[in-house]
Amino acid sequence: MSEQPGRIMAGEMAEQPTVLRRILEKGAPRIREAATAIAARRPRFVLLTARGTSDNAALYAKYLLEIQLGLPCGLTSMSTTTAYGARPDLTDVLVISVSQSGGSPDLVASTKAARDAGAITLAVTNNPDSPLAAVSEFHIDILAGPEKALPATKTYTASLLALYLLVEGLRGGDGAAAKALPDLASQVLTRQDEVRHLASRYRFAERMVITSRGYGYPTAKEAALKLMETSYIPALSYSGADLLHGPLAMVDNISPVIAVVTDGKGGEALQPVLDRLRGRGADLVVVGPRPQVEAASAGFVLPTESVPEELQPILEILPLQRLAYEVTIARGQDPDAPRALAKVTETH
Repeated sequence: MSEQPGRIMAGEMAEQPTVLRRILEKGAPRIREAATAIAARRPRFVLLTARGTSDNAALYAKYLLEIQLGLPCGLTSMSTTTAYGARPDLTDVLVISVSQSGGSPDLVASTKAARDAGAITLAVTNNPDSPLAAVSEFHIDILAGPEKALPATKTYTASLLALYLLVEGLRGGDGAAAKALPDLASQVLTRQDEVRHLASRYRFAERMVITSRGYGYPTAKEAALKLMETSYIPALSYSGADLLHGPLAMVDNISPVIAVVTDGKGGEALQPVLDRLRGRGADLVVVGPRPQVEAASAGFVLPTESVPEELQPILEILPLQRLAYEVTIARGQDPDAPRALAKVTETH
């Protein structure tokens, strides 16, 4: 355990506004340069390759690419290449590999195979000297700085912003809507007492359900991952639509449910699910706009009024990272060093 449990994770969560600002000021021109070169190649399809937290960032990019650009996207199954030796024709396909370390052997191998199969390859990492960056044609450095806590926090939000700016570059946008994010993130992160109060609801939870739709769905998946890897609480993440197709049956009046409600079409699509959850008497906590929070058992109001729906995930995850931290501390564990985990996971 660290000298003070959670000291490293807390420090890295607090760095996020600075990291976001650094990307906007220093990283954006290089991201735009890569996006311009890729756009000129006119990719016909996009494949996203990642694992863990980076996989949730890749899912966010899938929503962006399909909604903003109309490009069909898929999330790759790396074992088709690394274990089964499949060699699909990837001519004119953009393969985006997202990895904090850029060191996992299966990511490197599948990206190299994709490039050999004719793909346009782009690595999005926190390490420009990584093996993944070396085998990719293009690279985006997310500029998060060293991340020492095992739970990824600042590299996740940095990846989201870098991917947003990439898509903006591909569509010829200027990314100006993101300029308010560092200040808004600072405001959210100062509200630690609110999150600590929410955490008291979950100290003895045996399981949790986290749900959302649209751009908020990757946030639900990432929040569940953070809770599981730090506090060891089984946290199940579902699209609101999938929740209604069976899993809703396990929700009762003692089941804690967190709903991530984006202020926009995703939140509107989630409304029938929220109504059903209230009807079942669920302990419903909402992270999102004020009206939705006020209609729930409890929640955390996000400053979404001037933030486009596609950028809200960068703010949504902040109180949920803190929630995982606070629940873990309350349970007497150290969120800096979850058991059985390593910072670089080497899968093949």
